[in-house]
Amino acid sequence: MKRILIAYSTTDGQTKLICEKIKNVLDDSFEVDLQTIQNIKENFEVLNKSFEHVIVGASIRYGKHSKDVYDFIRNNIDFLESSSNAFFSVNVVARKPEKNTPETNPYIKKFLTLSNWTPRKLAVFAGKVDYPKYRFIDKHMIRLIMWITNGPTDISKTYEFTDWEKVEEFAHEIRKISQ
Repeated sequence: MKRILIAYSTTDGQTKLICEKIKNVLDDSFEVDLQTIQNIKENFEVLNKSFEHVIVGASIRYGKHSKDVYDFIRNNIDFLESSSNAFFSVNVVARKPEKNTPETNPYIKKFLTLSNWTPRKLAVFAGKVDYPKYRFIDKHMIRLIMWITNGPTDISKTYEFTDWEKVEEFAHEIRKISQ
């Protein structure tokens, strides 16, 4: 059975949930190993296993992907490019129809420039704003950002923007190109 590594970096857990959904779709056809980028960094032997496909997922906080994501790519570029690969970004700006594709999402464009990696498959998924879960500063900074971008600002609520059908379609596309 072919093996797929899903490596991810998450800020509040939505990227992990998206990865778990992708894993659930792929589990019947592949042996799927779901790992945080931090865990891979600490347990490098994960990469010594042979993977035919690698999916990297990363969330945005305050306009940036985690430094760990860029370090992972830089330190493992040969591994990534020797496998069939994909990358997806999770960000709330993708809630807007005009910014929810890899071609139109500013964070995907920025990622491609900064990472010096050209994944074979790209996707972008809208994330979630979970005001009640945030610390005081994050709650109000994100509220300000949402106000500026015409997003929801009621800090007593949670707003999930993830299109789960789009996530499932991405997983099915990965299955097709990986078999």
